[in-house]
Amino acid sequence: MERILVSACLMGRKVRYDGAAKTSGDALLAAWRQQGRLIPFCPEVEGGLPVPRPAAEIEGGAGGEAVLSGAARVLTAEGADVTEAFLSGARAALAAARTHGVRVAILKEGSPSCGSLVIYDGAFEGGRVPGHGVTTALLERHGIAVFCEERVAEAAARLRELGDRHPGPT
Repeated sequence: MERILVSACLMGRKVRYDGAAKTSGDALLAAWRQQGRLIPFCPEVEGGLPVPRPAAEIEGGAGGEAVLSGAARVLTAEGADVTEAFLSGARAALAAARTHGVRVAILKEGSPSCGSLVIYDGAFEGGRVPGHGVTTALLERHGIAVFCEERVAEAAARLRELGDRHPGPT
């Protein structure tokens, strides 16, 4: 049975920058949780950032790939550089995924760590651009498929493709 890395905030843990959770009501996630398949993880906390913490965005909306290559930084609205914490958290997420044989992750959309479709544009005005967060970029670079909380059914389909006999309803 495949294990699944999941954003801790989606599991009700109050780890987001504002000290809140973004608990998912998805029935499939709940079933996987009951089966003990989920590995809850917050890369920002694991990278050493406190809860609560200042909001952060990738400068210029460049995306996690640019952060991994050193071409962009992760900054707070006040201009503090928190790039190293985001990189450290991404490396810790990859290590956790490898430890548990994870090949699929479900991460919080929009986050500068976990976004898989969109991220904030770096202007701290609520604008979004297509892109990946730092953790998503690193996981995908290493062959781990990342889905947002609105695409859990797609994650289940990917698990079926990987030969998982218990991915959830078809």
